[in-house]
Amino acid sequence: MEVSAPSNVSLREFGCEQSLLSRPDGSASFVQGDTSVMAGVYGPAEVKVSKEIYDRATLEVLVQPKVGLPSVRERSQEQCVRETCEEALLLTLHPRSSLTLVLQVLHDDGSLLSCCLNAACMALMDAGLPMSCLFCGVTCAISAYGQIITDPTSAQEKESRALMTFAIDSKERKVMMSSTKGSFSVHELQQCVAVSQRASERIFQFYRDSVRRRYSKSL
Repeated sequence: MEVSAPSNVSLREFGCEQSLLSRPDGSASFVQGDTSVMAGVYGPAEVKVSKEIYDRATLEVLVQPKVGLPSVRERSQEQCVRETCEEALLLTLHPRSSLTLVLQVLHDDGSLLSCCLNAACMALMDAGLPMSCLFCGVTCAISAYGQIITDPTSAQEKESRALMTFAIDSKERKVMMSSTKGSFSVHELQQCVAVSQRASERIFQFYRDSVRRRYSKSL
């Protein structure tokens, strides 16, 4: 089936607020439409001997669902976020130490993993941790009719035949991490990557605007 990529990338409204929590070293809440996630970063701090790595920091990511205990889905999301953060963070500057990133899901209305990635990046920025680049998350769904939908809602995700989430870096717009589900061709995957790279431009611009507004208020 032929896939139709949208000429204009459509994303839901964004919202972000940093330094909401007092106990973490960095925190942020990120909202995409009706999907919202709160992120808190703790560290660098002491690490357990069993988890110590002699030449870099140990990063632990915890995803807490809105209700109940973490399941296999949350473990998968934790791995995706951890791999992305490890790629972006300069962990070698903090050897034999521990970094903990806690992501609390407040509401899930689709594109949850990409919202977690965006909340994580804003929280890491708030913590002032050294990074080689910023990153953002973009979710694409392919409908039964072959249409690519960016930033889908829960209803659109359920009706889609494929769902993909990409972490895009801010320097060269490269794919740092991908998570896919469903059936799709190589051509469809390439189309979704291209759409996600275009969508990342708007998200990084939102990052810049959000940080600019925050520091213009504090000056």
